[in-house]
Amino acid sequence: MNDNINNRGLWRSKIGFIAAASGSAIGLGNIWRFPYLTGENGGAAFVFIYMFFVLLIGFPVMLAEVSIGRNTQRNPVGAFKKLAPKTHWKYVGILGVISGFAILSFYSVVAGYALGYIFETLFGAFRNVQTAQQTKLIFGEFASNPISSLLCLSLFLFVNGIIVYKGVEEGIERWSKTLMPILLFLLIFLVIRSLTLKGSLEGLNFYMKPDFSKVTGSTFMNALGQAFFSLSLGMGTMITYGSYLSKKDNLVTSVSYVCLFDTLIAFIAGLAIFPALFAMGLAPNEGPDLVFVVIPSIFSKIPGGTYFGTAFFILLVIAALTSTISLLEVVVAYIIEERGWSRKRATVGASIISFLLAIPSALSGGIVKFFTKLPYYGGDFLSFMSTVFGSYALSIGCLFIAVFVGWRWGVHRASQEIANGNPKFKSRVLWHFLIKFVSPIAVLLIILNLIKSSFF
Repeated sequence: MNDNINNRGLWRSKIGFIAAASGSAIGLGNIWRFPYLTGENGGAAFVFIYMFFVLLIGFPVMLAEVSIGRNTQRNPVGAFKKLAPKTHWKYVGILGVISGFAILSFYSVVAGYALGYIFETLFGAFRNVQTAQQTKLIFGEFASNPISSLLCLSLFLFVNGIIVYKGVEEGIERWSKTLMPILLFLLIFLVIRSLTLKGSLEGLNFYMKPDFSKVTGSTFMNALGQAFFSLSLGMGTMITYGSYLSKKDNLVTSVSYVCLFDTLIAFIAGLAIFPALFAMGLAPNEGPDLVFVVIPSIFSKIPGGTYFGTAFFILLVIAALTSTISLLEVVVAYIIEERGWSRKRATVGASIISFLLAIPSALSGGIVKFFTKLPYYGGDFLSFMSTVFGSYALSIGCLFIAVFVGWRWGVHRASQEIANGNPKFKSRVLWHFLIKFVSPIAVLLIILNLIKSSFF
C-alpha cells in the first residue's frame, strides 16, 4: 500500500472539520452568487425556498459524500475504486477532481478581482463615484489590465498553495479555524452599518417578507442549483474532507453544522447587502455585477465608506480562500494517493497548473478578444467555465453520487458507516428515501433545466 495513504492526515477535532468544511461551503457562492440570485428571483421567497432545498436535498447528499470519504479514507477517485473496484464508477471521482481543478482556475480569477479591489477601495478609487456606471468603467479598466489581473491571481493562488502545503492539521484546519471567525465578524460589522442607513427598512422588507406571487419554476431551479453550488457538492470536496474524519465523529451532527453555518453566512450576507442597496435607491436585480459594480457605488456614498468597502472586499477574499483551499486539496489528495507524489511536490505542481488554467479566464475581461467572446458560445471564457464546471459538472457529479450511495454501494452500507459515532441515527429511514429517490430526481431536474436554458 502507498505510504502516502498510510500517512494521510486527520482532523484534530470535530470543530476542525466543521470549520474547514464550512469554509469550503462558505465562499463566493454565499457572498457574491447568493445575493444576486436572491435579487433576481424576488427576494424573501427565494431565500425561503433555498433554505428548504438545503435541508431536503443538500444535507442528504453532503451526508452521502462524507460517509463515502470516511469509509474509504481516500480521495474521490480512490474512494470509488475501493467501493466499486474494476467498474466505471471511478470516473465519477475523476470528474470530481477535474471539476475541482477547473473551478479553482476561474474561481481564483474572481477572488483575484476581490483582492485587487481591497487596494482599489483603500486608495480611494471609488471616493468620488456617483453612479454604478462609473464603477462599471472602473471594473472594466481593472479586469482588462493584464498586469493587475494576473498579479492578483498569482498572489491569491500563492497564499492558497502555502496553506494546503502545510497539510491537513497545520494548514487547512488551523487556517480555517482562524479565518472563519474573522469572516463572521466582518459580516456582522457590515450588517450593522447597512441596517443603520436611512431607507434600509425597504431593503429589509424585500429580503425578509416573502411574496410567493413572484415565484416561478425558474425560482425553484435557481434555488436548488444554488444549494448544491454553495455547499460544494458534486466535486469530491466533501469526500476528501470526510476522509480525514475519525470513526468516532458523529457525521449527522457534523454535516448539520456545516449546512447550518453555510446557510447562516449566506443569509447574513443578504442582510448586509439588500438594506444598503435600497437605502441608496438601487435595484436588487443587478445580477453578477452586484459585488464589483453596485457595491462600490454604495460605499462611495456613506460616511466611512472607504473603510467599510475595504472590509467588505477583505471579507470576500477570506470567503474565497476558505473555498479554494478545499478545491486545491481535492487535487492534491488525488495526486498524493494515486500518483505517489509528496505533498510538497503535489501542491506546487497543482498550483502551477491551476495558474496556467486560470490565464484564459483572467484574460477574458477584455484583454484578449478571443477569450472575451468565445466563438459559438458568445460569452467570455470565465462564464463558459462557470457554466460547464460550476453548473453542469457539479450537477452531474451530485446525480451520480446520489445514485451510487442509494443504489450501488447501498443505503444500508452507508448507514452502517454513519452509525459509527451515531449508533441511533434516528433519521435513517428518511435519509434512505431522500438519497434514493428525492435527491436524484431533484438533481436530474436541475440538469434538464440547465439544458433547456442553454439550448432552447
